[in-house]
Amino acid sequence: MQKPIIYQVFTRLFGANSSKNTPDGTKKQNGCGHLSDFTTSALHEIKSLGITHIWYTGLIEHATKTDHTRHGIPKDHPSVVKGNAGSPYAIKDYYDIAPDLATHVSERMKEFENLVTRTHKADLKIIIDFVPNHVARQYHSDVRPAGIRDLGEDDITSHAFNPQNNFYYIPDAQFSPHFSLHDKEMGDYIEVPAKVTGNDCFTPYAGKNDWYETVKLNYGIDYQGSHQLISTPTPSTWLKMLDILLFWAGKGIDGFRCDMAEMVPCAFWGWVIPQVKAQYPDIIFIAEVYNPNEYRNYIYNGHFDYLYDKVGLYDTLRSVMGGHSATSITGAWQAVDDIHTHMLHFLENHDEQRIASTFFAGSAEKGKPALLVSALMRTSPMMIYFGQELGERGMDCEGFSGMDGRTTIFDYWTIDLIRRWRNNNKFDGTLLTREEKNLQSFYSKVLHLCNSEKAIREGLFFDIMYANYHQGMDEHRQYAFLRKADNDLLIIIANFSDAPASISITIPSHAFDCLDISHSGEERDCKDLLTGKKEKHTLLPDTPIQLEIPKCSGKVLKIKQ
Repeated sequence: MQKPIIYQVFTRLFGANSSKNTPDGTKKQNGCGHLSDFTTSALHEIKSLGITHIWYTGLIEHATKTDHTRHGIPKDHPSVVKGNAGSPYAIKDYYDIAPDLATHVSERMKEFENLVTRTHKADLKIIIDFVPNHVARQYHSDVRPAGIRDLGEDDITSHAFNPQNNFYYIPDAQFSPHFSLHDKEMGDYIEVPAKVTGNDCFTPYAGKNDWYETVKLNYGIDYQGSHQLISTPTPSTWLKMLDILLFWAGKGIDGFRCDMAEMVPCAFWGWVIPQVKAQYPDIIFIAEVYNPNEYRNYIYNGHFDYLYDKVGLYDTLRSVMGGHSATSITGAWQAVDDIHTHMLHFLENHDEQRIASTFFAGSAEKGKPALLVSALMRTSPMMIYFGQELGERGMDCEGFSGMDGRTTIFDYWTIDLIRRWRNNNKFDGTLLTREEKNLQSFYSKVLHLCNSEKAIREGLFFDIMYANYHQGMDEHRQYAFLRKADNDLLIIIANFSDAPASISITIPSHAFDCLDISHSGEERDCKDLLTGKKEKHTLLPDTPIQLEIPKCSGKVLKIKQ
């Protein structure tokens, strides 16, 4: 049994190595990382953090302003591309690899297959994006397998809705967003009839804040009429998506992170995932779902392995880092207690602001106690975003994305911290500051505990906060819980305060009973797994234990029974 620890990496930015960036720069100006930058040494370095899975974000070909026509790839109209590099979620060809990522564009699929081989040899599993809700406005697959019909190829475009259409249309209307569609080189972008925009914008008048670079796929729901799902006969889009999933599963990948899965009917997932798993039983599916009322539907009827725990644990920990009471953490886990094994924990990803940004906590150190909770609380998988473990701030003004506390997904850019960490593929730490190396060491220790300690990997969990309110700890700034497996007991305390704390915690008698904790009244040898330091404590029900907790960090005490 293994607790999945996922490393999300934005593929085009990982190997970018320019010492000088130009805001809103082209690929020629700012450069671009390649699949080949994930060398054997780079993958072993990622693995050494305690990682089990790597999610290569942005692999599949998407719309871009970079001209690849010399390689037989049609040019995209710049008016419907966000940023110079383009959004990786505006898929242009479901069956192809983004040409920007290839050292030799004509060999891009072979380079991806080589990456799969290297990654597996490094004992890492591979997750890629599956973007089912929308595609680029100028979607066209020029490398689809023989016999596969292209999306929209057989659509009846005079119908606003037809269950066998792949897109939704606005008949007799031209796509007319609230901005110019003119380019001096390519002229006007003309789309008649207008297709419905990806974020369910059912008018031709998309705005700058809409997903105007995408069009929504039709899974058989009549959004402009009855809002009913018509799934008999099987919609064309369902069949085409099954082909796409099987195509990539056949390349040897180990999982799909499914973008905006809740914008696609759950019935589709319940139909398609079992078919993929019938051929590839070990493949995992992760859903980006934000509606807690739909969680159990997408698990039990949609057959997803894992769902984003965003509006629960992530939002709660973010608020605690911002000064709200740590008592709220208890409610966050209780809300999904029955499905906790299916909830994916994280503190950063490409959609969220960096912890160290001024828009969030302003300091990577403030994320350390949250990491202890998020990674060690349950057997749930944990995900980190590349650079998080080094304190990347996301405070560059790269171009389209602007300075927003996030790492751009639209622009060509070099992240200086990643460049220094890689150090021309030496990964020797010589270009990192002491603070960056210390933070990386902390992350590595915590992430390794997830699988080296059976109590974390598969053990029982017990929240002891209810026995410590108004007692010897500040329940608003500290959070404590237990993990137990066999004869190993872990006491884990996270301190969200900017100051060290002398606290006492009480383990209630109910915890002793539930976890079968022995109590002889003798002093026990304890070890803080974060520092290696040894302590002695007496464990008795309802009896305080005195502890010293560092600021913006915590303690993981291991006690042998």
